[in-house]
Amino acid sequence: MQVDAAPTLAERVHEADCGAARVLTLPTSADRVVSFRGSFETLPDFGAGEELEQKLVTMMLDKGTLRRDRFAVAEALENRGVQLHFSANGLRCGFSGRTLRDDLPEVLAVLAEQLREPLFDPDEFEKVKAQHAASLRRSLDNTGTQAAGALARRLYAANHPNFQPDSEAMLERLDALKVEDARAYHERHFGARDLLVAFAGDCEPAPIAKLVTDTLGDWHAPTDGAAFATTADPEPPGRVEVPIPDRQNLDVRFGHPVAIRRSDDDFLALHLGNYVLGGNFSARLMSTVRDEQGLTYGIGSSLSGFRVEHEGYWRIAVTLSGDALERGIEATLEQARRFVEGGITQPELEEKQQTLTGAYKVGLATTGGLAGALLTNAERGFDVAYLDNFPKRIEALTVETVNAAIERHLDSDRLHLAIAGTLPEAG
Repeated sequence: MQVDAAPTLAERVHEADCGAARVLTLPTSADRVVSFRGSFETLPDFGAGEELEQKLVTMMLDKGTLRRDRFAVAEALENRGVQLHFSANGLRCGFSGRTLRDDLPEVLAVLAEQLREPLFDPDEFEKVKAQHAASLRRSLDNTGTQAAGALARRLYAANHPNFQPDSEAMLERLDALKVEDARAYHERHFGARDLLVAFAGDCEPAPIAKLVTDTLGDWHAPTDGAAFATTADPEPPGRVEVPIPDRQNLDVRFGHPVAIRRSDDDFLALHLGNYVLGGNFSARLMSTVRDEQGLTYGIGSSLSGFRVEHEGYWRIAVTLSGDALERGIEATLEQARRFVEGGITQPELEEKQQTLTGAYKVGLATTGGLAGALLTNAERGFDVAYLDNFPKRIEALTVETVNAAIERHLDSDRLHLAIAGTLPEAG
């Protein structure tokens, strides 16, 4: 007797155009619980530093609306055990939440007010400014943040989404911003431009579509948005140091631009290859520079800042003590050279294939993970079938395809170097 195969994720997803919003709904066996994730394009002017206004607006969204002050908003959500979260992520802003199915209509009504009609109370704005200023001041003493920022400034011009402004300059600009600036940014940039909303859990597609249409379907799409750089503009490879007093452990960042995007064919091969080098505790960098040589407690590598809209960069991060700084830098570079020149092996390929596909499947085990995967997939413009095909794509990679991608795109001689902390005295 033949047993029908269980429906794939793609077969279970329902898509609908709900006015200004594109909605994806995935019913699951979750009992009475619904998770949702959404985002929309904002296109800040990075060259003018508008990511700061974007951050402040996002922080103001839970401080009251034109219809309810922040206490009324908190009461409407907390009485239902709901927390809404907002985020600013480069070109887009996002929101997320988890609620009981029966509370979803009221939760989406509150969310729509927060997105569309934030109050921008002047007193709350000053509190938000002070909160963000405190965060920026803390970052001045954070060696990891300062090394990462210094590296990004070597690789990118100010109008690229991967550029990281200097913290001191951000503090100076933050001090000059007024609540009117935040309100004006919201008016110009917030709206249903590529508005995507994903739901997973105990939900039916038709009622979900009606709720989104009623609350966000007529949200206007802003016409204001700045162009941004899509490729890197690096200086010649070199070294930059950021002295920070009383930080004996130094953070070091190596990196160079990679001329591919998240949607390019080579990305997954490069992603797996990098995971062999420094993706987890069993990766080469940890087993050599940390375990064998004892030069660090923490080291890893990543493919950072890759989007379908722009290119990203290869980055290696390591924390080193002052007396091991130069030895640790050279040991890290040596492993990078070996990786680029020799590639990966068949056992490494098979191990990381299992790790990556296993982690992906675990991430889909909750309604929040499913909604997040739906949203990310939609943001990238991928067909919904990619959700099912991702593990198959990883499993189809070969040593030859991975090593060819490494050879095409990575070059240890092009690595820039940024160091932050208390630098050892020259001897």
